[in-house]
Amino acid sequence: MKRTSDLPADDSSLTSRLRPLTERQRAVLDTIDRSLADSGRPPTLREIGRRLGITSTNGVRDHLQALIEKGYLSRDQRAARGLRVIQVDEHGDSHHALRRAGRPAAGRDVVQVPVLGRVAAGQPVLAEQNVEQYLAMDKSVVRDGDVFALRVQGDSMRDAGIMDGDYVFVRQQSTAQPRDIVVALIGDETTVKRFVPAGDTIRLEPENPAHEPLIFQNSDPHLAIVGKVSAVLRTIK
Repeated sequence: MKRTSDLPADDSSLTSRLRPLTERQRAVLDTIDRSLADSGRPPTLREIGRRLGITSTNGVRDHLQALIEKGYLSRDQRAARGLRVIQVDEHGDSHHALRRAGRPAAGRDVVQVPVLGRVAAGQPVLAEQNVEQYLAMDKSVVRDGDVFALRVQGDSMRDAGIMDGDYVFVRQQSTAQPRDIVVALIGDETTVKRFVPAGDTIRLEPENPAHEPLIFQNSDPHLAIVGKVSAVLRTIK
């Protein structure tokens, strides 16, 4: 089996006519293919850039778009990292690689959870440029679906068992019940706090008496709930 054909993104009009790749495009494609084979997911933009010495994520994105336009990759818009390598055998018969984002080679009981470096206002929470890495988690701990992880900074939730450096796993949602532990977006900054509605205000309460609660009006456009914390992962150094 070799990956050598020009295949348009639309499977209904496949063709075996070749369109050559540049040396850098082939390196990007090989990097994606190796990552899919090793871990069952594509690398992030930053991972591709680090491996190939490309300093700009926009530069990586341009190479991905060129590979899609030439037919070597296709994108599943339903997945946060839904890149698929298209493979073609010597007879021109097309196949989509079975490996893809969120479908790890380790088995059906494993979920690949994206770890976000940031959550930006006005962007989809799981936008690919926000993903720094993935954590392979057992489904008994983290359910599949719209779940992401964040690395906690600070000790404001210490008494709830959430410590500096922990990973929190977050179910993406824009609403919460009173006393839920949530990830809130304040402008372009994220914080983990308890959600406490009170009349016309919302209190984001810490679980550490050394920290003060954050108080907002219900209609404050700078405040948004992006998810509910469902689990915590701590690594022992």
